[in-house]
Amino acid sequence: MTTRRSLPALALALLVSCASPDSQGVAYVGATVWDGTGSAPVPGVTIVVDSGRITAISTGSAPSGTQVVSLEGKFVIPGLIDVHAHVSGRWAPEGVTGEADRIRGDLELFAKYGVTTVNSLGDGEAAIAVRDAASPTDPRARLLASGAVVAGDEAAAVRAAAISRADAGVDWLKLRVDDNLGSSQKMPWDAVQAVLDVGEERGLRVATHLFYLDDAKRLLEMGTGMVGHSVRDTDVDDSFINALITNDVCYVPTLTREISTFVYAERPGFFDNDFFTELSDQREIARVSEPAFMERMRESPAAAGYRVALQQALRNLKTLVDAGAPVTFGTDAGPAARFPGFFEPLELAVMVRAGIRPDQALYAATGQAAACLGLEDVGTLEVGNWADFLVLASSPMDDITNTQTLEQVYVAGKPLR
Repeated sequence: MTTRRSLPALALALLVSCASPDSQGVAYVGATVWDGTGSAPVPGVTIVVDSGRITAISTGSAPSGTQVVSLEGKFVIPGLIDVHAHVSGRWAPEGVTGEADRIRGDLELFAKYGVTTVNSLGDGEAAIAVRDAASPTDPRARLLASGAVVAGDEAAAVRAAAISRADAGVDWLKLRVDDNLGSSQKMPWDAVQAVLDVGEERGLRVATHLFYLDDAKRLLEMGTGMVGHSVRDTDVDDSFINALITNDVCYVPTLTREISTFVYAERPGFFDNDFFTELSDQREIARVSEPAFMERMRESPAAAGYRVALQQALRNLKTLVDAGAPVTFGTDAGPAARFPGFFEPLELAVMVRAGIRPDQALYAATGQAAACLGLEDVGTLEVGNWADFLVLASSPMDDITNTQTLEQVYVAGKPLR
């Protein structure tokens, strides 16, 4: 995993610029800025953007000749990065046809909620094509893609599938080592090793869907590059924590994935949340609100099991953050009933409910998430990085739900709302 450098606090910065002498740019002035590096928020900051990138950041005034946008009284943070999400085109507006355009519709929805980078883990090759056709200044979330999950019981066949994904140009390989609460068989270990071998040969990290602590430990020994869900069967222990830290493997809690398995047994409170309803898919709300659907969820043994698993996941998250493990941010949003864009601020709120601080949750979703994905020009508000940032009416350091006071989203300096 790429380690991100942490620059000095903005309060100590002089006006540092990488703009060309003839550039004008736009200066966003007066906001309190939390830059995603782990430094404290700084008031009265000026961010200068030119050609989509941050060219200067300081507590000084706007440079001469720049267009000035006042953000007095606002709070600015980097755009959120979802390390484990999905894009299938399910959430595109009605009337949008064509798989690629529908995937772009998903990415636009993510971005309008403040999620400016998405790592798609487990979707088809269409996502790879959309990624390849994208420009870094497109008005939607940036995309990384793993292609479909590598699955199967035979090591040779699994190896061939992993090679096929690598040949397609994926950013990650993904596999599953999970029995779905005892209802299915896990992938055999020789098949798991075959995928990991291809990852090592082709320079690709492997993200693993898992549930059990013993499996997570074995996978770390074998070389997995991402623990793609929480450990949910028991308390994490020192050997697991040390393996995460020593191997610099990111841990992605995806707490809202658990919530989505049981929350629709009754009408969830967020259905009355204005931030949710502003852009939410009314068709999906209607589907999960059908009495028959709600009754099935109430009677589902899996829903009951994952409700219990969530409590274990919350305890483990707090333990890992306290220990300094590389905890990052993901939701598994995108499939049915997992609302992309909104599940990210919901995930932040649940992370804080686990007992970590708002700044720790936000760091997981920005600077740490970028490091997990090996991205060096997003995730933090630093000179040279893409100008992907959110303008909030209130400070999320006071209340993490203030991420829902979103007034504007910028991707490469372009406003999206």
